[in-house]
Amino acid sequence: MNKYLLSFLGVLLSLNLIGCGIQSIPMAKNQTEASEAEIINQYKRRADLIPNLVNTVKGFAKQEQETLIGVVEARAKATSVNVSANDAASIQKFQEAQSGLASALSKLMVVVEKYPELKSNQNFLDLQSQLEGSENRITIARQRHIENIKAFNNLVTVFPTSLTNSFFFKHEKMPQWTTENADAIKEAPKVEF
Repeated sequence: MNKYLLSFLGVLLSLNLIGCGIQSIPMAKNQTEASEAEIINQYKRRADLIPNLVNTVKGFAKQEQETLIGVVEARAKATSVNVSANDAASIQKFQEAQSGLASALSKLMVVVEKYPELKSNQNFLDLQSQLEGSENRITIARQRHIENIKAFNNLVTVFPTSLTNSFFFKHEKMPQWTTENADAIKEAPKVEF
């Protein structure tokens, strides 16, 4: 009977230790490390994504800007030419200006046919949406990490798991994470046009 009592006490002690942080402390530590890696991952995503999006938007905006500037300049020339029914030279200048405007408008029509709505506006809206989405992902990742650190700190400092920590692991309380903790986020990407 004594063997059974010792076995029972051994099982009871084992179950008690399992409930007192033997598994939960290392799992919480692993979770905080994983959540910190996710924060760095989101900053890296932002750093990789934003410059590529900006260059794409700049490319579309430049193409559309050149086309629209051409139309505006051709229109200005066409409206600035004074035509006189008796002057062949003024009629020739007027026709050349109108031809230039027609050419510029045909380029604009090609752009409009390729892109039923001018794309730069949508590209700017998409860029804004991607910027906002990236910042939201970073905020959520940081918030999760803060919660994971709090859970870990509670396990290593609050009784009874603190006893298990002091006997077996000897983990220190983790400092709360701040942006100074990560090298990848020293400077946010700049969006310039």
